[in-house]
Amino acid sequence: MAKTELAVAELIWNIIARKTGNVGKVDFFPQKPAFPFGAGFGKQEEEEQPLERAVPESQGVSSAHLAAFLKELALHENVDIHQVMVVRNGRVICECGFEPYQPGLWHASYSMCKSITGMAVGMLIQEGRLRLQDKVIDLFGSRKNLFNIFRLKDITVEHLLTMTSCVSFNETGIVSGNDWVRGYLESGLVGIAGKNFEYNSMNSYMLSAIITEITGETLMEYLRPRLWEPMGIRRIFWETCPKGITKGGWGLFLCPEDAAKLGMLYLQHGNWKGKQLVPQDWVEASCKRHTDTPSVMSNYGYGYQMWMGGREGSFNYNGMLGQDVLAYPDLNMVVVTNAGSKELFQNCVLLGIVKKYFEEGFEPPAVLPEDLRGQIMLQHVIEELEGRRTGLPVIEKGGWEKRKAVYVRSTLRQNRIRFLNGRIYEMNERQVGLMPLLMQVFHNNFTDGIRKIGFMASGNRLFIHLYEGEERISLEIGFVKAVAANVSFHGEIYRIGTKGEFSTDEDGRMVLKIDFAFLEEACRRKVKLYFNEDSLEAHWDETPGKEVIMEGLDSFTDLGGKMGFLMNTIKESGGIDVFHLLVERTVQPVCTGMEIKPEDKAAGEIRPYI
Repeated sequence: MAKTELAVAELIWNIIARKTGNVGKVDFFPQKPAFPFGAGFGKQEEEEQPLERAVPESQGVSSAHLAAFLKELALHENVDIHQVMVVRNGRVICECGFEPYQPGLWHASYSMCKSITGMAVGMLIQEGRLRLQDKVIDLFGSRKNLFNIFRLKDITVEHLLTMTSCVSFNETGIVSGNDWVRGYLESGLVGIAGKNFEYNSMNSYMLSAIITEITGETLMEYLRPRLWEPMGIRRIFWETCPKGITKGGWGLFLCPEDAAKLGMLYLQHGNWKGKQLVPQDWVEASCKRHTDTPSVMSNYGYGYQMWMGGREGSFNYNGMLGQDVLAYPDLNMVVVTNAGSKELFQNCVLLGIVKKYFEEGFEPPAVLPEDLRGQIMLQHVIEELEGRRTGLPVIEKGGWEKRKAVYVRSTLRQNRIRFLNGRIYEMNERQVGLMPLLMQVFHNNFTDGIRKIGFMASGNRLFIHLYEGEERISLEIGFVKAVAANVSFHGEIYRIGTKGEFSTDEDGRMVLKIDFAFLEEACRRKVKLYFNEDSLEAHWDETPGKEVIMEGLDSFTDLGGKMGFLMNTIKESGGIDVFHLLVERTVQPVCTGMEIKPEDKAAGEIRPYI
């Protein structure tokens, strides 16, 4: 474990020290493709088995109730909601993408996908190729040695499923090296296996590795004929580790409608259109409470790679920052959320709002009278949230950081665009990248650093050029709504929505605020650019950022004598506060740059400041 702790400490220090390039110990190789929009996007092809759409009242749910639900999600300052879908009786009664997040786009699921890994384990058990009581160490016979036989001799498949293995090799292991199976099998324990709940994504990874060890297929390959094809799930991508094993506990990109179908699958006891895809007894076993969980995570317990829900019989596929599939058997209802909130587990503001609308006293009838007025209101709310409504607003909301945006006349904006046109700034500090730090670590895709920032105007349109490493990233800045574009980071394609706003600071300086929303992820990158006559000051931030990163670092630096030499040294010297300050400055760096003057610029010429 000391090797893992040292690798994590080195990565943290490399980031704080403003090093760029591959600063981890894991080999990088591009994986993620561009989302396959195709001709069917927004209007699914028949083989994708789109769900039927229905008016909410026809399924016993009030349109006004759904409109209020969407409004509260949109307006709550602690919820950065991206997409929502509500399905009852197999019919979609509400779906919304919250601008700039496009409805129907796949989204990072984080730990939500653990429940899908659990489905695959149930299939393998039904096939007679695996048992709950199989010892993990026996399943990797070629890796047995005297030490891991002794340490891990009692760890079973069921312990992995219930997060009770208590193996110390946890999420931090993803930055420690290329062989995660070896890291897991060579680790010690932090508790008694089967007795203590210790949430650990590496348990899910090992379940995926077991499937590969037994079948010779990756988890994705194993599920293709058993789950993806029978359910028409085609637009899907799941990352692998450096050894080619599907990550299992994270790394899956999934469309909301396909997530809803997977929730429906378990409401239907594993049956899809007359075909039993997941064994019924496995569905029932997975949705039972097998272990208690810390109240900070959930009050309802944990099943087999599944969280129990607050409503009687309900269960959740839950991923950090707001990726959820909430299933309510008594209502025959599924609620899907994608978000970028600053919370990690079930006990959070986002799910508190879901519970308010669909758990606490919610007893809808089979059908309601038609409510044309309510349906029109719901449609107007959705159109406004998706940025498609230009009339009078039906939702009051703020601008940048929930403050009302300052109205800037179009002529003034045009002057400012003309002022920026053709300007290029050489940055003095080059450690900052466009991709948020949280994403860099998750995808092992580290920045080469932005060395220049430039601008180009085309009529009333403004483009920002970010010269990152050897690449130039060009993005149009939308001033009314975000402009979406695909961007390559070392060969991996990410979709970004870019929106900007001009303002002026207390010293009269022109400020350009830009929000770079990574539309398939939970993260956003934000920057405020302050312009002087010939210089630029860039204040960077990301969300969810400082709070989530600090929470992870606090847990790492609070492991007593097991947290590694570097972290112990910091804590013993009373330097934790200084360390936190350094991390904060790393997450929210300030960079300066000087304008590059044209070689043929007339001597003494001064550009007008606007």
